[in-house]
Amino acid sequence: MVMAADHQPDFFGEDDSAPAGATGAPGSHQPLAARMRPQKLAEVVGQEHITREGNLLPRLIEQNRFGSLIFYGPPGCGKTSLAEAIAAETKSRFVRINAVMSNVAELREILAIARRRPEAGTILFIDELHRFNKSQQDLLLPDVEEGNVRLIGATTHNPGFYVNPPLLSRSHLFRLEPLPPSAIAGVMARALTEEVRGLGARHCTAEEKILTDLAMLCDGDLRRALNALEVIVFSLPEGGEITAAELEVFARERRIRYDADEDEHYDTISAFIKSCRGSDPDAAMYWLAKMLAGGEDPRFIARRLVILASEDVGLADPMALPLAVAAHHAVDFIGLPEAELTLAHATIYIATAPKSNSATIALGAAHAALKDGTVQPVPLPLRDKSGKASKENQHGKGYRYSHDYPENISGQDYLEKPLSLYTPKSVGWEAKIAERLARWQELKKQIKT
Repeated sequence: MVMAADHQPDFFGEDDSAPAGATGAPGSHQPLAARMRPQKLAEVVGQEHITREGNLLPRLIEQNRFGSLIFYGPPGCGKTSLAEAIAAETKSRFVRINAVMSNVAELREILAIARRRPEAGTILFIDELHRFNKSQQDLLLPDVEEGNVRLIGATTHNPGFYVNPPLLSRSHLFRLEPLPPSAIAGVMARALTEEVRGLGARHCTAEEKILTDLAMLCDGDLRRALNALEVIVFSLPEGGEITAAELEVFARERRIRYDADEDEHYDTISAFIKSCRGSDPDAAMYWLAKMLAGGEDPRFIARRLVILASEDVGLADPMALPLAVAAHHAVDFIGLPEAELTLAHATIYIATAPKSNSATIALGAAHAALKDGTVQPVPLPLRDKSGKASKENQHGKGYRYSHDYPENISGQDYLEKPLSLYTPKSVGWEAKIAERLARWQELKKQIKT
């Protein structure tokens, strides 16, 4: 479905059809979030790192010299609002499609119309751009390069993973952040008093703290906050006051913003891993709770704990790995919600355990030695002597059976060219390993001399 912006009805011609009921002002049937959309760039709130006067985007818009733009950020942070404000300020023809609902035939038609009407300066806004497949994105390239359309894409996903490199290289990328509660509360306060676009006709009131609390419950999503405000206002009599009692119902139904296949998933598990690695059990438990509240697969969290046990705790506490593996098994056969306790148990253990990445470093050094040097043959004394051919070639000759020597140290070398790959750390249980290895190294020297 192709939609043109309500604020630009004069750009409809014989090639376009306006949506039913399109007018120069927001219709009362629209949700409050749609009615309160900014009508110019200066009205966009909470993205001052992009919209502040003198920054790149305002300069491009002021000169109307921008090419394609991609806005990347969480839901409700103002991606669509920015696109519509840009179209209004540059007096451009604005065509909006949603990548989920669109198809190649529709896209071809939009681009053909834009070619026939170069004077209109068509802006093609594609919501959820990451939903377009490679061929759909490639279809945009010729008209983007020729300037027949100026693309504005909006996505909640990292464009580096979901937007084709040729299209990405032809676009300015702007990252939008979740809106701060103060910015959201300010827009809601304006919505309560504004007569035409807002809820002013209801004459309802709310203290600043109540609006700030509601904003905090919405996790930086302005659309969600305005829609919640509208529901609350229409549940009250005219002239009523929004109080904490009205927020309690909304708070009970609050949903944590967490998309299992989007950036929130990767960013949160990254914070969880780094908190465990950094020995901060409080932060680790917070991120664990967020993932669980957001519906993350508990088996995914358990697998990360198993990896942490070897990668970051390692030999400083050898009990971390069996405990993490046990937690993984327990999650499988217990299931939620009880498995949350198991994950909490393992998380706190790993976060508070001494840390060593010596095994990780040793493995990397071994891989590097294989890659950068000549592959060493297995020394003759270490080769398997089973079979007639092996015996004839004297495989195993000269092998010293370790248990025949004091402390099981025979002094034998197990590489033709000895390497130093593993360096124990002096923390936790690994400190004892360091002492043991130093003692064995001294015994080897004594045997060889």
